[in-house]
Amino acid sequence: MASTTAARALSTGSARPRPTMRAFSYWMTNYRRTWRGTAVTGVLEPVAFLAAMGLGLGAIIDANAPEGSLGGLRYLAFIAPGLLAANAAQTAVFDSTYPVMGAIKWQRVYYAQLATALRVGDVLRGHLAFVAFRIATMATAFFIVMVVFGVIDSPVAVATIAVSLLVGMAVAAPVFAFAARQEDDSGFAMLYRFGLIPVTLFSGIFFPISQLPDLIEPLAWAFPLWHGVELNRGVALGGLDVVPAVAHVGYLCLWIGVGYLLAIRAFTKRLVT
Repeated sequence: MASTTAARALSTGSARPRPTMRAFSYWMTNYRRTWRGTAVTGVLEPVAFLAAMGLGLGAIIDANAPEGSLGGLRYLAFIAPGLLAANAAQTAVFDSTYPVMGAIKWQRVYYAQLATALRVGDVLRGHLAFVAFRIATMATAFFIVMVVFGVIDSPVAVATIAVSLLVGMAVAAPVFAFAARQEDDSGFAMLYRFGLIPVTLFSGIFFPISQLPDLIEPLAWAFPLWHGVELNRGVALGGLDVVPAVAHVGYLCLWIGVGYLLAIRAFTKRLVT
């Protein structure tokens, strides 16, 4: 009798998915219906951008740049690892703004989930886990395009996918907190225009940040994207020192941790109190 009860408990209790995975499964179920559209953009966009910037503009730069100006690298090889990190950051912003507001104001998905046994933390972590999945898949697609373009010549470079995931989550967590506090979507246009675009331009993707004015260069250090660009470039092209790498990773983890705490506070205030 006791063994039967134990077996029943194992078959019904421990087999159930954890609360966070239940929230995650909702987003995955929706994604199964729409993944084809995002898969196309996830491949076509990096192909088009790398071709335009790396082969088009890059051919002009390679022909006219002083010898050794980029460490002897082709312009395509120089910008591709940074674009991989930027793609992760952009995916994180896009998936952490309107989807979060929609789940609060329009579809009210979060409220439906909270009507079950899920708690605020489960809802937040489940959605963040889905965003992490999206960032990882987009980064993998971008990495494959880089391989096709001949940018990658070392198997160690596959670690850039993990770095890009770290960058994306360092962006996604605080943006979740920001989105949960918005009453309408006007704040998102400001975030894209005065946040995402300038940070992308001034994070060392297209040129070394040492070429920036002295007052602007420290701003690049403050945001997570520059740290991801440096990590990706070091991993993909070699020459990454241990101490700077640990510092970059630690700084990105700090953004994730602080962003998560801000997000859980914003979600609790918006959804419960």
